[in-house]
Amino acid sequence: MKAMKPPEEKHTVITIDFQDSDAFMALASAQDENFKALQKQANVQMRVRGNQVTIQGAKTQVDLAVRVLQGLYKVVQAGRHLGPNQVTQTVIEAEKHPDFSIEKAFLQGIVVRKGNFAITPRTPGQSAYLEAMRTHDIVFAVGPAGTGKTFLAMAAAINALMEKAVKRIILSRPAVEAGERLGFLPGDMQEKVDPYLRPLYDALHDTVGVDKAMELMQNGSIEVAPLAFMRGRTLNNAFVILDEAQNTSIEQMKMFLTRLGYNSRAVITGDITQIDIPEKGRSGLVIATRILEDTEGIAVCRLTKRDVIRHPLVQKVIAAYEKYEAAQAKGKDAEPPESTKDR
Repeated sequence: MKAMKPPEEKHTVITIDFQDSDAFMALASAQDENFKALQKQANVQMRVRGNQVTIQGAKTQVDLAVRVLQGLYKVVQAGRHLGPNQVTQTVIEAEKHPDFSIEKAFLQGIVVRKGNFAITPRTPGQSAYLEAMRTHDIVFAVGPAGTGKTFLAMAAAINALMEKAVKRIILSRPAVEAGERLGFLPGDMQEKVDPYLRPLYDALHDTVGVDKAMELMQNGSIEVAPLAFMRGRTLNNAFVILDEAQNTSIEQMKMFLTRLGYNSRAVITGDITQIDIPEKGRSGLVIATRILEDTEGIAVCRLTKRDVIRHPLVQKVIAAYEKYEAAQAKGKDAEPPESTKDR
C-alpha cells in the first residue's frame, strides 16, 4: 500500500487597503524593511501598491501575515515606532500562540511616565515580562544584555511606588562576596559599594531622572545595597530587585528569596551566559529557575536576542557567541574558526 501524501494547502490571495497613509508609511518603514521582515518570517509573498498590500501563499501563512499586519498597523496608529526585529518577533509569537494579542503586547504595557515619555515594552517578550511582574510576586528574568531586564523591572518598581502599592524599593546586586572585599576599597561604606551598584543607579536615573532619584533615596523610598547586606532582614511592603543574579551562589539566592515579607514582590534578573563566579554550575540563578519554574506564584521569563534593544550589532554578537558555545557543548574544538576575510 502506497503512503498517502498529505493534501497541499490551498493557495490564498488577500488584498488589504489601509486608509491612514501616514500610519501605513510608518509601518512599512524605510525601504519597506518591516514588510520584508514580515514576508520572510511568515513565508508569504507581498506586493505593495500605494496604500494597498496583496499577500499570497499557503492559507495558514497568509492568515498569519494578515493578522500580524493588521495588528501592527493599529499599534503604529497609536504612535508606536516599530522596526524589523520587532516585526519578526511578533510573527513568531503570533504563530506560536493563536490567542496572542498584538495590540496588548505593545500598547497596554505602560508602567511609568517620565514627562511626556511613556516606558512601554518594545517586543512581545518584554510585554510578557511586564505582564508577569503584574501577576506574580516573584519573577525571574533571564536573558542576554540589552533585553531590558533591569530597566523594565525598575520602571515597574517605580510605578508600584507611585501608586502606593508598596512603600519602598530595594535594589541589590551580588557586588561583593559576603562583604569581605569592601575593606580594600577607599572611602566610607557608601563610597565602597557605589562602583559595584552603578548599573542600578543608571537604570534608576533613566527611569525617573537624577533629581527625582536623589529625592527618593534621601527620603528612604529607595534603598540600594549589596546582596551581602540582605541577610537577616525581612522585607515588608517592598518591591525588591536583585540584579546580576547569575553571580549569586545557591546559598545567597536562597537567602535572598526567603527575605520577602508581607505585601512584597521580587524581580530577579540575570544573564546565565555571563557567570563570573568560579563554580558556574552552582549559580544561584541557574538552580533557582530550574527548581522553582513550576511553582505557583513564581514566573520565569526567558528573553532572547530578539528582545535586545541596543545597537543592531549586539544581536549579531550574541548570536555568534551562542553558535560558538553550542559547538563547545557538543565537544567540538573550542578554538574559534579562522576568519576567511583575509584568505
